[in-house]
Amino acid sequence: MADKRADLAGPGISTYPEVDKILPMDYSPLLNRLDTQRALFEIKRSIEDNLCKALNLQMVQVPLIVDRESGVNDYLDRDGSRTPIEFPCGLGLSKRITAQVVQAATKWKRMALRQFECKVGEGICTDMRAVRKDYFLDHDHSSYVDQWDWERVITPKERNLEYLKDTVRKIWKVIRGAGVHVQEMFPALKSSKYPGIPEELTFIHAEDLLDMYPDLPRKQRETTILQKYPAVFIIGIGWVLKDGYPHEMRAADYDDWVTPTDKETGKPTHGLNGDILVWNPVTKRRHELTSMGIRVTKETLKQQLEISGQLDFLKLPYHQAILNDQIPLSIGGGIGQARTFMYLLRTAHLGEVTVTVWPKELKEICAKKNIHVLE
Repeated sequence: MADKRADLAGPGISTYPEVDKILPMDYSPLLNRLDTQRALFEIKRSIEDNLCKALNLQMVQVPLIVDRESGVNDYLDRDGSRTPIEFPCGLGLSKRITAQVVQAATKWKRMALRQFECKVGEGICTDMRAVRKDYFLDHDHSSYVDQWDWERVITPKERNLEYLKDTVRKIWKVIRGAGVHVQEMFPALKSSKYPGIPEELTFIHAEDLLDMYPDLPRKQRETTILQKYPAVFIIGIGWVLKDGYPHEMRAADYDDWVTPTDKETGKPTHGLNGDILVWNPVTKRRHELTSMGIRVTKETLKQQLEISGQLDFLKLPYHQAILNDQIPLSIGGGIGQARTFMYLLRTAHLGEVTVTVWPKELKEICAKKNIHVLE
């Protein structure tokens, strides 16, 4: 999915006083710790079952480690600055395998469509676990990542904005449905303190968002639009907008952010991808749930790698498979599990719904605010 570095810090700068300001002062969890676990597994089962039904997916196994030479690991951004954990494995081999811990299964999934012999309209979903060591750790970013990483085979005619939007609507219906389901099982979640889960998503292109708020930085644009529409899907992330900057950097070799969509929008726009963002009523901040998109063709792959200065990637097996039409056209995405639990269960911190490592300073801040971070 979609997790990205928080907009709070530069390298070497301690910003936990800023995180302290973000976390709510009057917080009280709606469920105790054990009921929170019961509720999140209800959400997990609901989303996995209904996502597979809605998009015709099959749950499959997914790797935790991959061979570096395969080129299937996710570099998360365009400049490759967030590098995966790497280690040699294979005791006794004359040349040990250079393995990498997965950062996301984005590229692996597209290769796996061929492995599982998925036909048009069929796809796969995974219960993915990853490690991203180059993240700033705050209330909604951690080094441990869990996602529902999914991928579905499509036709060339389905590579358009309407198909993308239709898929997004189905995903939002599944997420909202899980929220309604868990509220029925745990009535304490229906608190008058927080608004209900929005029924509909609002679609907006990154170019339109820039037009609306030209003087605001990207994340402030998102925060501002969420004051008006508490659940949005921002389209076209990665292409350079009219102000000379992309809405956000996006890796060059999975989502298609270069394809023109002006015939569909009536204005100069690009990109067949986007993010679902919601307003988090607990933290009173933007909250990203999923990043997804229609994937690159061999033509748009080359174009995006050229723009990114990464044409050397074309020699890797994953990229060769796209160039030689060995893997199908597809659409896919990653839905953040902990992020979704956090949103639907109205928790203030990822540490309430997932177990990982946190800085001592952050844990002390949470303890003072009645936020129970799991150890």
